[in-house]
Amino acid sequence: MSTVVLVAALVAAGLIAGLFYAYACSVLPGLARGDDKTFVEGMRGINVAIVNPVFLLTFLGAPLLAGVAVFLNPGPRPWVIAGFVLLAAMVVITGLVNVPLNNALDSGGDDYAAARAAFETTWVRWNVVRALVSTAGFGCLVAAVLTRRG
Repeated sequence: MSTVVLVAALVAAGLIAGLFYAYACSVLPGLARGDDKTFVEGMRGINVAIVNPVFLLTFLGAPLLAGVAVFLNPGPRPWVIAGFVLLAAMVVITGLVNVPLNNALDSGGDDYAAARAAFETTWVRWNVVRALVSTAGFGCLVAAVLTRRG
């Protein structure tokens, strides 16, 4: 059972790290090419669409499963703990930075230039941080699986 939980955490972490990576290298640069209205309305649409069961299961499941794996895996525990801490940090960053920016963008009205100016640079920067932190968490869980296998 402990291997199943650890591998499930690994898969969820890989999916969420990949999502933030895809935002950093394709979604946001693509939206950045548009005018202010296109950027703001695009992000508003994405922010609504992403709050769905599949995303939430992966986003919250990765740190939750890694946390459970800490208690189930006596062998490579330092790697599992590190993975859990990094994935939990990703959730905290999202809750403290990205979600409030999303909410402000949503309520920013029709002054698209002002809404974009207040949102884009900070959100993009912290998304890159989330991508790096979640990728590091994924890497730690990979190390835990490889260490466990001997």
